[in-house]
Amino acid sequence: MSKSGSELCANSSNCGCDAPLKVESLVKPFRVSLYGAGVLFFLGGIFLPVEGIYKFLFFAAAYLVFGGSVLLKAARNIAVGKVFDENFLMAIATLGAFAIGEYPEGVAVMVFYQVGELLQDSAVDRSRRSISKLVDIRPDYANLKENDQVRKVSPEEVLPGAVIIIRPGERVPLDGVVIDGGSALDLSALTGESLPVDVEPGDEVLSGSVNKTGLLTVKVTSVYSDSTVNRILSLVENASARKARTEQFITRFAAYYTPAVVGAALLLAFVPPLVIPGQALATWAYRALVFLVISCPCALVISIPLGFFGGIGGASKKGILVKGGNYLEALSNVDTVIFDKTGTLTRGTFKVSSILPADGYSEEELLRFGAAAAFHSSHPVSVSILRASGNGVAGSDLQNYTEFPGRGVEVNYRGKTVLMGSGRLMDEKGVAFGGDNDNLTKVHLAVGGLYAGSITVADQLKEDAFDAIRRLRVLGVSKIVMLTGDKEQVAGEIGNQLGLDTVYAELLPHQKLEMIEKLERENITGKKHVFVGDGINDAPSLARAEIGVAMGGIASDAAIEAADIVLMTGQPSKLADAIVVARKTRSIVIQNIVLALGIKAVIMSLGVLGLASMWAAVFADVGVALLAVLNSLRAMK
Repeated sequence: MSKSGSELCANSSNCGCDAPLKVESLVKPFRVSLYGAGVLFFLGGIFLPVEGIYKFLFFAAAYLVFGGSVLLKAARNIAVGKVFDENFLMAIATLGAFAIGEYPEGVAVMVFYQVGELLQDSAVDRSRRSISKLVDIRPDYANLKENDQVRKVSPEEVLPGAVIIIRPGERVPLDGVVIDGGSALDLSALTGESLPVDVEPGDEVLSGSVNKTGLLTVKVTSVYSDSTVNRILSLVENASARKARTEQFITRFAAYYTPAVVGAALLLAFVPPLVIPGQALATWAYRALVFLVISCPCALVISIPLGFFGGIGGASKKGILVKGGNYLEALSNVDTVIFDKTGTLTRGTFKVSSILPADGYSEEELLRFGAAAAFHSSHPVSVSILRASGNGVAGSDLQNYTEFPGRGVEVNYRGKTVLMGSGRLMDEKGVAFGGDNDNLTKVHLAVGGLYAGSITVADQLKEDAFDAIRRLRVLGVSKIVMLTGDKEQVAGEIGNQLGLDTVYAELLPHQKLEMIEKLERENITGKKHVFVGDGINDAPSLARAEIGVAMGGIASDAAIEAADIVLMTGQPSKLADAIVVARKTRSIVIQNIVLALGIKAVIMSLGVLGLASMWAAVFADVGVALLAVLNSLRAMK
């Protein structure tokens, strides 16, 4: 059951709007008090020594408390031409019960229906929290440069062509092109990649990224409303509205069941008196009304959410948080899984993967020189090299440390000049080398002006990444795709190691979203697509995907809020566990449906023969509900 806007707001701790929360906090106690009054009216009608109009008034009051919302829904649907649904059937059956004087049965049916609705509210489609954590990537100001003066302004005030200054540690407020300076930019909020990207004059910078080292002078290329960061925020706000919701089974079922039942009741009321001599119209009209009461789908309404409730509980025991029964249902029919890379299939932390010393140097010597150069740097590559060396370098051995923003560092280590950085820095310093300028995870070293070798670092696959892919294949997932903001070469290597079907690299958040929509449009199987991610940059895709899965504790708050399912341990193999739970839950729900409809059919047949009363219908529904509860408990294991 989908939540209203006010309910969504009320359930959000980060919403920031107080009015809906106050309204909801008042509505819930009022509803409890109202139902309490309804119970008192119902019990008064049964046990108080009143008859006639007074007895009718007690039951009528109880009926309006529990069934008033159903009557209103039925009336509204009829007004728009949507006649045959479960609300119409509930209304006509219970009003029929009052028409033949069976007041307690009519009220009991509505009470039972409301119990089902309350259970459904607690088990199905829990409202999402607000994705307000995304405001963390929204820039607060821009340093606008005018006539050699710099002043802080709102990013919305800056026009294309203006020049802004971005100092180390500041967030880039607007998209633009570097016209002076060099630095390393942290794009993790946009691409999910931990490795900073070096920029120099002529390179593009994206709003939402963080300037790590050098001072940058940037010429703005777009207004704030068209900037990368604003597009991410807009995508998250709008993406969930574009997701197709799983339609409730009971609503689809009622579209066929209700007209069939009403038609059968009409035939039952009028055909026998016409074709069978001596049969009274009143007798068969009474049976027809009893038939309608028996046909109310109360047990069916309860049996479905109870099954999913059990599945959600079972999943939680495995460290899998499912935010609604409809998502669990959809997960049982998955054909394509789309993974983010960093933090999802990989750890998002770098480790030295290869050391290639030049002639005259050993691996240990080259690593020690690398650690000396990395000693004062916070760059992820430097941190990885320092960690690999065992932190064996003493700060007292270092002198004349110089950083070249976006390119590398130079330091004097025990009397020798050590240069470490990109191929571009080697070219600038006149060091001959045979390396690859474009490999962002490889650094080159020169000692005393001569090339000493290179050190390569790489992101590490999670321990269970291989097992996750293998298990998904066993479960029948036919297509496994990876989307990443990382470089194509790095992404391709990861894809080949894991045996993925397709890899798309160098994607920004809106491009990931477009790729997910493209894959869904190309889907001809009718089965579901799952997207698995962990970062703020994945939030739009998680919100838009048919099923969005976040990686739990390692994921950003925005990703967890936007996702439909959260793998709390951050293990990709848990997705296979979630699919197994979903399929088991679906089988239990189908069993509950068959059970409810089977018993309903038996009692309806007895009602036609005049052998079942309306109380029998109510108690049968209770019995089916209890059996459904017991069956649903199996999903908890």
